[in-house]
Amino acid sequence: MTDLRPGLSPDLHPFIAGLPKAELHVHHVGSASPRIVAELAARHPDSKVPTDPEALADYFTFTDFAHFIEVYLSVVDLVRTPEDVRLLTFEVARDMARQNIRYAELTVTPYSSTRRGIDERAFMEAIEDARKAAEAEFGTVLRWCFDIPGEAGLEAAEETARLATTDGIRPEGLVSFGLGGPEIGVPRPQFKPYFDRARAAGLRSVPHAGETTGPGTVWDALRELGAERVGHGTSSVEDPALLAHLAEHRIALEVCPTSNIATRAVATLDEHPIRAMVDAGVLVTVNSDDPPMFGTDLNSEYAVAARLLGLDERGVAALARNAVEASFLDPAGKARLAAEIDAYTEAWLAR
Repeated sequence: MTDLRPGLSPDLHPFIAGLPKAELHVHHVGSASPRIVAELAARHPDSKVPTDPEALADYFTFTDFAHFIEVYLSVVDLVRTPEDVRLLTFEVARDMARQNIRYAELTVTPYSSTRRGIDERAFMEAIEDARKAAEAEFGTVLRWCFDIPGEAGLEAAEETARLATTDGIRPEGLVSFGLGGPEIGVPRPQFKPYFDRARAAGLRSVPHAGETTGPGTVWDALRELGAERVGHGTSSVEDPALLAHLAEHRIALEVCPTSNIATRAVATLDEHPIRAMVDAGVLVTVNSDDPPMFGTDLNSEYAVAARLLGLDERGVAALARNAVEASFLDPAGKARLAAEIDAYTEAWLAR
């Protein structure tokens, strides 16, 4: 895959690698490493997904957002059994731990698995077993965001809301409710009843919006879906009133720079609007989205953001604290992780 991060200074990479971090916008299936994707493809040879990890680099080169969705769904189709679900989830946590990600809210699309025949209770047991095992072995805390695949329509919305709100099915680690997939032709307001149900059940609202459509989609997410954070929100910079609203209400944007370039939502990194978001006072968090598919990881995304924003170590640490602030961790958990970030930073600078 073409390097999407030209000109990065290596100076901050060691600091970023050791920095304790939280990640708020990262997809379950989209986090499968080439090794895991190839293993799943070998288990299911009727798939068109390559079984050679090296060939996956070419397979994960996207012409536009629609092509990305097509490829993403082909990988989703590899997750067919509870054993596949458990393997994928645990290995994603392993990769996160290697990056010193202490806490992650992993976006899971249960409809994609249940409609392929995986028993809903077995699915929940698989992700929960992997979550608990990963926290015990790696120390990485996982929480779930159940998201509606927007391209699948209201049937998917109904199923996702049912799974997210039904006692005895809803998993212990579930904290939020989202909406992903294409934005073009998938208006946000139609999903309001399902977000209302999820919010009434105590879940937080975190829809994607304004990635490949204009700021009106972000307004819809705020007004109709009660968004407390916005996935991407790239086009928010086109509307000063929207930026002011986001800043005033501390509604975070989950920014994924390399993803935006890979899906052609933004033409080049130097044109990425992250600087305008920060300058407007918006709470910006940095995330990896679907990291192996985009040839990146969270450490690389922090390095990208540091270059685009001209940050030093304290600036990078402030970005890490933004993610803690915007997370759905309990207050004590936020305090612990923020203190760990501060202690690491001071120790690094005292060397």
